[in-house]
Amino acid sequence: MTRVLLPRADGSVASRTLNGPRAWQRPDGPPRSRVAFAAAHVVPRIGAENVPGAPAELDWESTLRFRERLWSWGLGVAEAMDTAQRGMGLDWAATQELISRSAARAREVGGRIAAGAGTDHLTPGASVEQVLAGYLEQIEVVEQAGAQVIVMASRHLAAAANGPEDYLRVYSRVLEQTAEPVILHWLGEAFDPALAGYWGSGDLDAATETVLELIRSHASAVDGIKVSLLDADRERAIRAALPAGVRLYTGDDFNYPELIAGDHGAHSDALLGIFAAIAPAASAGLQALDTGDTEAFHEALDPTLPLARHIFAAPTYYYKTGIAFLAWLDGAQPGLAMVGGLHSARSAVHLARCLELADDAGLLADPELAARRWSALAATYGVDEAHGGDEAYGGES
Repeated sequence: MTRVLLPRADGSVASRTLNGPRAWQRPDGPPRSRVAFAAAHVVPRIGAENVPGAPAELDWESTLRFRERLWSWGLGVAEAMDTAQRGMGLDWAATQELISRSAARAREVGGRIAAGAGTDHLTPGASVEQVLAGYLEQIEVVEQAGAQVIVMASRHLAAAANGPEDYLRVYSRVLEQTAEPVILHWLGEAFDPALAGYWGSGDLDAATETVLELIRSHASAVDGIKVSLLDADRERAIRAALPAGVRLYTGDDFNYPELIAGDHGAHSDALLGIFAAIAPAASAGLQALDTGDTEAFHEALDPTLPLARHIFAAPTYYYKTGIAFLAWLDGAQPGLAMVGGLHSARSAVHLARCLELADDAGLLADPELAARRWSALAATYGVDEAHGGDEAYGGES
């Protein structure tokens, strides 16, 4: 039985019968035409305290099994990023173990992995020099684990820097000391309000010039930059200005199909949180690009855009809840739980729409399981057969 009841914002409840999944084809290996990473979430241990402020305790087998799933679709894994709740519940002790375990599992299965190095282990009020030391400490952890380094944006640097010069000084020192080319990450204010004015200016044109100056001065140390500004035109402009050989990894969860497909001979590669939720469709689209079939690429990915734009709707930083919710619906984790209790960050109405849009895109591998799990969750919100379908209700009579 795949009938579900979906609450609406106006107080009504709609009845829907879920569709069957699309017949997605797993690839023989990673895509050849693009480099593509999915940023993965983490699964807390059943029985952990798991409340805001509590140390993160992870269900390691479920967490790592989810990464194996992404690798099986030909995607790389971007580990310990904001999708994994860096700065929103995943503490540094758990982060180190996560990077170590994931990198080891990547070696076992032959999967590509990159991992975030930031400064989230520092205390508030850190100086610019302490930020630099913090970056180098975390980079050492990532490099020793055998993962590619992603240099994450730093809340501490945003608070301590007096202007672009401080950003250039810190990042230049970092790039001079990394062993292999890194991925830089420009995370926009929508994803983290504490990063407003990153690169030393609230003017995006000025900030763009600063980051381009950094990359041009250290091009050999930069594999690429992930741009998460949700601004397709600015991403294209940055992409066009990058030195030869430096990739633009799109982090635009609103416009990724057009940016990955490219135009005028240029394209973006991908490092996206939404790819964790749409891995089969992402894989199918990338396989199509490998054969030059842009029509099939868009046929696979365009139907996922309404889902992505819903999951990443404001407040955007709560998108992780939608990622974990869909993983749970699909049987990829035992319960709907997130580190720090973040599974409560989205409403029943929001989650119901996630289910509906995932079904529209053919992404529910087991509709019967999804229906059972959703029905059990919906009942806890008071959405049940007693409230029928397509009629407004106002609670107990």
